[in-house]
Amino acid sequence: MKTYNKIMEWFWLAVGILIVIVVTYMCFTEEADRWAPYYGLCVFAFGTYFLRRYMRKRMEKHLEYLEQQRRAENDNPQ
Repeated sequence: MKTYNKIMEWFWLAVGILIVIVVTYMCFTEEADRWAPYYGLCVFAFGTYFLRRYMRKRMEKHLEYLEQQRRAENDNPQ
């Protein structure tokens, strides 16, 4: 699952960068008014990247906390 999360993070980052490049190019070659709203897709892609990154780090911290709790229970059996 760890590998999948990393791959999806990189995927959304790449999609966001690609959208910025394509939309910027299209704004220069065609009408900017027509292509400017597509920057919203870029915001969505980068937002998804940052949300996935935040959730992955949060999950890693939680798993570390659970591991510490398990070690503490094994060290001090009651």
